[in-house]
Amino acid sequence: MHLVISNNDVLPTDAGIATLVGRVFDPEVAGPCVVVVRGSELADITETFPSMSDLLESSDPARAARSAKARRSWSMEDILENSLSEDSRGPHLLAPVDLSVIKAAGVTFAASLIERLIEERAGGDPAKAEQFRGELEAVIGAEIAAVVPGSKDAERLKVDLQERGLWSQYLEVGLGPDPEIFTKAPVLSAVGCGQLIGVAAVSCWSNPEPEIALAVSSTGRIVGATLGNDVNLRDVEGRSALLLPKAKDNNASASAGPFIRLLDDSFTLDDIRVAEVRLEVLGEDDGFVMDGVSQMDKISRDPASLAEYAVGDAHQYPDGILLYTGTLFSPTRDREGLGLGFTHHLDDIVRISSPKLGMLVNRVAQSEKAPRWEFGLRRFISNLHSRGLSANVGA
Repeated sequence: MHLVISNNDVLPTDAGIATLVGRVFDPEVAGPCVVVVRGSELADITETFPSMSDLLESSDPARAARSAKARRSWSMEDILENSLSEDSRGPHLLAPVDLSVIKAAGVTFAASLIERLIEERAGGDPAKAEQFRGELEAVIGAEIAAVVPGSKDAERLKVDLQERGLWSQYLEVGLGPDPEIFTKAPVLSAVGCGQLIGVAAVSCWSNPEPEIALAVSSTGRIVGATLGNDVNLRDVEGRSALLLPKAKDNNASASAGPFIRLLDDSFTLDDIRVAEVRLEVLGEDDGFVMDGVSQMDKISRDPASLAEYAVGDAHQYPDGILLYTGTLFSPTRDREGLGLGFTHHLDDIVRISSPKLGMLVNRVAQSEKAPRWEFGLRRFISNLHSRGLSANVGA
């Protein structure tokens, strides 16, 4: 089964007016190149911006990307063909971030908050999830959805739930003043559109988490957005929230792309606030199909407030961050058997799309068998140095 119906599905519906930037791996230089979409071409602007963070840290990234001198370019058609062929040895897309720290916000939607409570109550056992789902949705589902996190109403609900013996650490971050923001993956470890995405072999209950991810500068300014998949091992996190690093951070478990759309007159923060994110999962081995839509206007915390919380006086990120904003999706449709809910199978195709951001598509593999992550910071610096570009980083 091919990853997409048409390679052009990867692009935003209004790509002609969008300012799109990304990264391409070029075998000729054995390293990444920063690119901007110009018509049907991907223009290489690496000599001006050796890293994506250099571009995102500029005073006006959209203008800088549009005006940057390009030494060469690739055909968009060729790059997409290479990226989606699943056996590419030519230039292909990478995750569109490099030096940015990959962060994620959790339980930012009421529906996903309920699912975290279910995982906790079930102790990571998918066979018990359905029992707790019905109970929790009936008892507190409407109450949680109706309050603003950090508000006086939320504080009153907290006291009430504590008295009823229903309080949880997930409710604390879902309703309290402090959101859950954690480090999803190491710098440079995310995979891009068309690459394999990993689920660790230890898990028997795993989910995709389709999200809009914000490109945030070192000053906390949102400068763009892309699509992300924050793959999660629900059984591992359900055993203990302290296992979140194991549940979230595995080889190839974070994907982003296809491009970062920079904020400009055609794409603003308000477009992010009302965006729809579609998730499709297509089972290669069993014909399973799952399709649904998530609305960003149902998020419990404004994207700008999440960025402001993540970057500030308490914690600095000099190269910026990519911030996954959370998801409405916690798939519950049975796949393995009655009451067992959804889990990934190997070779599943996962498509995450939004009209103004395009489509991020990956195929599921075991983290242990996906290509090893070996291009870290030392390789990146060494590669730029060999190309005579290292002196321009941060300039």
